[in-house]
Amino acid sequence: MSQTDTDQFSSRWGIILASLGMAIGAGNLWRFPRLAGQYGGTFILLWILFLFIWSIPLLLAEFAIGKKFKKGVIGSYAQLAGKKYTWMGFFITICTLGIAFYYSIVTAWALRYFGFSLANLFSSQSLSEKLVENPEYLNQFWTSISNANWITVGLYIMNIFLGVFVLSKGIQKGLEKANRILIPSLFVLLLIIAALALNMDNGIRGLEYMFSIHWADFSNAKIWIEALTQSAWSTGAGWGLMMTISSYSRKNEEITLNTFISAFGNNTASLVAGMAILPAVFALAPSYEGAVSYLQSGNQALTFTIIPKLFATFQGGDILSLIFFAALFLAAFSSLLPMIELFARNMNDLGFTRKKAMTRVVIFFIIFGFPSAYSLDFFSNQDWVWGVGLIVTGLFILFAVVKAGAKKFKEELMDENSDFKVSTRYFVICMSGNMVLAIFLIYWWLSQGYSAYPWFDADGHWNVFDVYSNATTLTQWAAVMLVGIVMNKFLYNKFAAKK
Repeated sequence: MSQTDTDQFSSRWGIILASLGMAIGAGNLWRFPRLAGQYGGTFILLWILFLFIWSIPLLLAEFAIGKKFKKGVIGSYAQLAGKKYTWMGFFITICTLGIAFYYSIVTAWALRYFGFSLANLFSSQSLSEKLVENPEYLNQFWTSISNANWITVGLYIMNIFLGVFVLSKGIQKGLEKANRILIPSLFVLLLIIAALALNMDNGIRGLEYMFSIHWADFSNAKIWIEALTQSAWSTGAGWGLMMTISSYSRKNEEITLNTFISAFGNNTASLVAGMAILPAVFALAPSYEGAVSYLQSGNQALTFTIIPKLFATFQGGDILSLIFFAALFLAAFSSLLPMIELFARNMNDLGFTRKKAMTRVVIFFIIFGFPSAYSLDFFSNQDWVWGVGLIVTGLFILFAVVKAGAKKFKEELMDENSDFKVSTRYFVICMSGNMVLAIFLIYWWLSQGYSAYPWFDADGHWNVFDVYSNATTLTQWAAVMLVGIVMNKFLYNKFAAKK
C-alpha cells in the first residue's frame, strides 16, 4: 500500500510536535509528580540517567525502524527481527494497548475536574468555604468519580469517539493540526502554574524536597524500577508509538535531532509539572512533616486533590483551576491520539480501510477500557502490570537491533539524512548494555515483591487477582506472549509478509 503525501507529516515541526504530543501527557502532570513526591531527588537523578541510557537510544531505534519499514509495530518489528520473532512485536503492541485502554480514563478524570471547576465558578459557596466546612470534600469527590461512576464511564467513551474523529481526518489535517494547538498551550499553562506555586509561602520548600538526594535510597529496587518505567512511560520509549509516528515521516526526515528535541521537551514538561505540584503540597500542608507524609503515601489522586486546593487560595482561583484541568485534558488527549493510531495502523496493515480500522478502535477501547473506568483497583493493576511491562517491550526492541547488528543498524537506518549524530559507540553500548540491565532489573523487581503475598495468597492459591502481586503481572505477560507465540506464523503472514 503506497503512502500519499497527506499520509505524511508536512514538515519537521509536524513530526516533532507529534512526538511531543505522544510524550507529554498525563504521565507528566499526574504520574511524575506522584513519584517525585514519593522518592525526591534520588528518583529524579535516576530518571534523568535513564533518559540517556535507556529512553533516548530506544526512541532513536524506534524512529529508525518506523521510518524504514513504513508499517505498524507488528509488521515493522517482524521485518527487522525476523519471522520467528513476530510475537515480540505483538507483545509490544498489546502492552501499549493495555496502557492505552486505562490511560483513556485519565482523560475522563480531567474532564470531570474541568466540570468540577466550572461548577465552582457559578456556585454561591467558594471551594475554600466548602473545604472549611468539610476538609475531606476533595477526597470524597475523587473517590466518587474514580469508582463505579457512570458519568466517568460515559466521558471516557466520548473521548474515544473524539480521538477517532480527529484521526479520521488523517495525519496532516488531524494529528498534526491538533498538536500545533495542544503542545504550545500546555507549556504556557504549566509555567503559569509553577510560578504561582513557587510564590506561595513555603512553596520553595517543596522545590528543595523535590531535588534532595538520599543516598540510602539507591539500594531500593523499586525506585530504580519506577525511574526507568517513568522515563519509558513518559517519553514513550519501548511503546512502539514512535515507531508508529515515524512510519508517516518523510523520506529525508532527520532521526537524531527530532528524537532529542522530543525527549528533552518531555522531561522539561515533567520537571515544570513537579515544580508546580510539589511546592503546592508544602504550601498547603499544616507542617513540613505532614507534606512529606502525604507525598510519600504515593497517592494517585495527588494532582486531582492538590491543584484545586492550591487554586482555592487565590483570587480568581476557580478560573485558573478551570484552565489547568483543560490543559491536563489536552495533554492526556494529545498522548491518547498516537495510542489510537498505533491500533489503527496495525488494522491498516491487515487490509482494513481507515473507516473500518477506526470502527474497531471504538469497539476495542470501549470493551477493554471499561473495567479501569469502573474500578480504581483494576486501573491501578493495569498501570502496574503494563507500566513495568515497558521494560520487557524495551528489551524486545533492543534484541531486534542487536540481532540486526547495532553498528550496522545505526549507520544504515539512523544516520541517513542526519546532520546531527550520536556516537556509534554510545549507541552500541546502550543497545547491548541495556539488555543486561533490563533482565537484571526485572529479576531484582521480582525478588522484592510489592504485595503482602507476591506469589501465593494466604490460602496457598496463585495470587493472580492481587493488584500489585508478581503473580498477576507474570500471568498477564505470559498470556499475551503465549497467544503471540501460538499465532506467530499467522501474525507474520498478515502483518509483515510482502503482499
